Amino acid sequence: MAEVEDQELETGGAMTFWDHLEVLRWSIFRVAIALFVVIVACFIAMPHIFDSFILGPTDGNFFLYRWLSFGGGGSKGGLMPDFSSDFHVDIININVASQFLTHISTSFWMSLVIVFPYMIYEIWKFLKPALYENEERSVKLAFACGTVLFFLGCAIGYSVIFPVTFRFLTGYTVGNSITNQISLNSYMSNFLTLVFVMGVVFEIPMLAWVLSRMGLLYKDTLKNVRRYAVVVLLVMAALITPSGDPFTLSLVFLPLYLLYELSIVVVKQRPVEEE
Repeated sequence: MAEVEDQELETGGAMTFWDHLEVLRWSIFRVAIALFVVIVACFIAMPHIFDSFILGPTDGNFFLYRWLSFGGGGSKGGLMPDFSSDFHVDIININVASQFLTHISTSFWMSLVIVFPYMIYEIWKFLKPALYENEERSVKLAFACGTVLFFLGCAIGYSVIFPVTFRFLTGYTVGNSITNQISLNSYMSNFLTLVFVMGVVFEIPMLAWVLSRMGLLYKDTLKNVRRYAVVVLLVMAALITPSGDPFTLSLVFLPLYLLYELSIVVVKQRPVEEE
């Protein structure tokens, strides 16, 4: 691959389809090697990661619970839910192979998140030769911002959205005679879904930026539908966190609304001839 790229620089000629395919093959190979190495490392460290990180929201010592309790959560009948009482949920396993399969699958998903910046870098290297100088700066900035927003979304999903949702759902009962017992598969399914969904949701400004560059979305459009967007975002927040208290709802709604405002900032103005 290096020889192909060096040859292109020396001759000044364009790379053929097969040359591009060779570059892509080596990029995929390097990503696969990096992913494999991190998967092995995560697999080895998984018992510690599981106890201290993934299962953190199952215990009352989780940093968000302690912060909310210290900040006044726990006043009965107030706007905030009760976070002052002792909280602990035991995760049970009801399938013989679940723990082993969860060990493998969680190692894969965690390694995918860790290797994500390197994957973006390889995509950037592959696309860079085909871009003009002005396009190169824009795409580079988009990749960098998209990566930061994805990790920020995952962090908020783990530290805020999932713990609040989990605490509400585990304490909710449809009848007094029913006891909640949370299985490992159920916990991991909700954990991964909420964390990754928030990572994807935080890509909304980048999607708006791309649509704006394509001439499909403009600043005035987002401003004109802002009131309707607020209603949609409130509904989304209510679906993500089904608890009825205003505090929990605002925890989810505020980041979504800020993402919408950021989208207005990054999209371009409508051209004068189209107004």
